[in-house]
Formats: sequence, C-alpha cells, structure tokens
Amino acid sequence: MEKDKGGCALIPNKTRELRLESPLKAALPRAKEPFMQDETSFFAQRLKAAALAVESLLSILLEPTAQADEIVRPARLLEAMRHGVLNGGKRLRPFLVTESTALLGGSADAALRIGAALECVHCYSLVHDDLPAMDDDDMRRGQPTVHIAFDEATAILAGDSLLTFAFDIIAAPKTPLADRQKTALVLALARAAGHGGMAGGQALDLAAETAAPDEAGIVTLQAMKTGALLRFACEAGAIIADATAEDRRRMRAFGEKIGLAFQLADDLLDLTADAEAMGKATGKDAARGKGTLVALHGQSWAERELERLVVEAEELLAPYGSRSAVLVETARFIANRRK
Repeated sequence: MEKDKGGCALIPNKTRELRLESPLKAALPRAKEPFMQDETSFFAQRLKAAALAVESLLSILLEPTAQADEIVRPARLLEAMRHGVLNGGKRLRPFLVTESTALLGGSADAALRIGAALECVHCYSLVHDDLPAMDDDDMRRGQPTVHIAFDEATAILAGDSLLTFAFDIIAAPKTPLADRQKTALVLALARAAGHGGMAGGQALDLAAETAAPDEAGIVTLQAMKTGALLRFACEAGAIIADATAEDRRRMRAFGEKIGLAFQLADDLLDLTADAEAMGKATGKDAARGKGTLVALHGQSWAERELERLVVEAEELLAPYGSRSAVLVETARFIANRRK
C-alpha cells in the first residue's frame, strides 16, 4: 500500500483519478448543481472515496506486527477487531470529521487519523450493543456480528480494544497535531463516548425497555446514544483546524442537529425498512415496546421534523456560504437515507 508523506494510506486506484490530494480531499469535480441522492452523484462519490481512505488506514493500523511498547497482538483478538471495524458501512462519522476539517482549513492527514479513531469508537459500541446482554443481534452490515463469528468473550475484548485503540491513534506521534489539540480531542471524545454520552445513552436505552421515558427523556437518550459521536465528529473539525470558539460552537450545534435527524431517520427505518436492505434486524423497537419519537407522534410528524432539523442544520452553516455545500448535503443524506 502506497503512503503519502504523512504516513497515511492513499486510496488504491489504477488511474489515480480518485487519488486523494490529501487523505480527505478527493480530486473530483466540484458540484455546480444540487447533489443527487444516487450512487453516481458527486456527494456519493465523495462519501465513498472518504470511506475507502479510512478503511485503508484502519487496515494498516490493525496489522499483526506489535508496535512500540506493545508485547504481542493476539491473532484471534486482532481478527475479531478487524471483523468488527473493517466490515463496510458508510463511514459517516469519519466523513464528517474530514469535511468539517476541510471547511475550516485544517490538516487533512490529521482529519483522516481522527476519523479512523472515531470509527474505532463507533464500531466498539456496535460490537458491544450486539451482545446477547444488550440488543442481542446476529447480523450487522449483512455479516454475522462479532460474538456470532467468534464468541462473546472475544467480542467483549475486541470492543474494549477498539475503544482504547482510538485514543492510541489520537495521541500517536504520527498524528500531526499540537499536544494541546490532541488533549482537546481526547477529552471531547472521552466525554462523547462515556457515561455522559454514548455509553450513558445506551444505559438509558436499556432502562427504557421496562420504563418508557417521556418525550423529553427520549430526546435526551437519543442525543446521548446516537448524537454524541456525531456531534464530536463535527466539533473535531474545528479542533483540528484550530478554529475560533464560534466555529467550534457552530459545528457542535450542527452535529447536534444531524444527530437528532440520524436517530429519527433510524427509527423510521426500523418501522418501514426490511432487514435485507438494512443488513440487520428491523422492527425490534416496536416488538419490545420501546418508546421512540416515531411511536409517540407517527410517521408523518417524523418526516416533517426531519425537514425542520435539516433546515436548522443548514442555517448553522450559512456563514460559510458555498464552502459548506458538502456538509449541507450530508445533512440531507442523513434525513433521506434508506439504510
């Protein structure tokens, strides 16, 4: 695998037409018209290129060779980690990191590495969520979940290792950021992922199976379980770019809006999509009697609410003008996704 001067993998491409000028900036024509929601659109190509870049980097980072201060990387554990993180997916969170960084003029190399770290945290959460003690899912992204492909103990350890590896990636000397920026990213990610963020949201979600929360409780749960990492993804761009406090506030708020939209769209899909299209079981929320905003207000309300959230997300990016076009389309993609 060829690498750039910053040590980050380039996307393999025989013609180099999709080679990244940096690990995030695809050499694709700038869109002159609104993006289309299809696989050949500018947005879809850009999302795919970014996904390939982060997938390539993660594959390199999760190689068998032990690194400095490591003793050995157990083969079965490493295989389970790779199964959990190198199994496809949209790579939306890393994409948000790279695009928010690009918007604010930050380091492309750093953005790719922080995006990879964030994807490790996201995938660890999926590995653990799929366990019998929690959501008890057998399929993820069209493949057997880690505890099915391996065993429960290995899945727990793989999730633990992916979580800690995320902070390894951020702090590593190869990540081209100042120590104060790395510290800010570690703190922000730890709080987004921990008991006051994603993990806490999962705890509230489990509790909701026996005591349904009210609407405010559902919004809080979803802002933590789903929204926290999406919020971090956008805020990370401001930290990487060493942007102003106002930029950081604006990107954080944008992340909160699309986080709410993502979960609302997810709840709609759980109600309306089939398992084959989703690559995982659907209809489980209704079967468990779990409270969602869709269950409370219905499908029509949810569709109107998605439109409102997208408009508010776009308004937050208005000061950046046309430079924010990709992030604007990302908000629309989240609201209109089909899987």
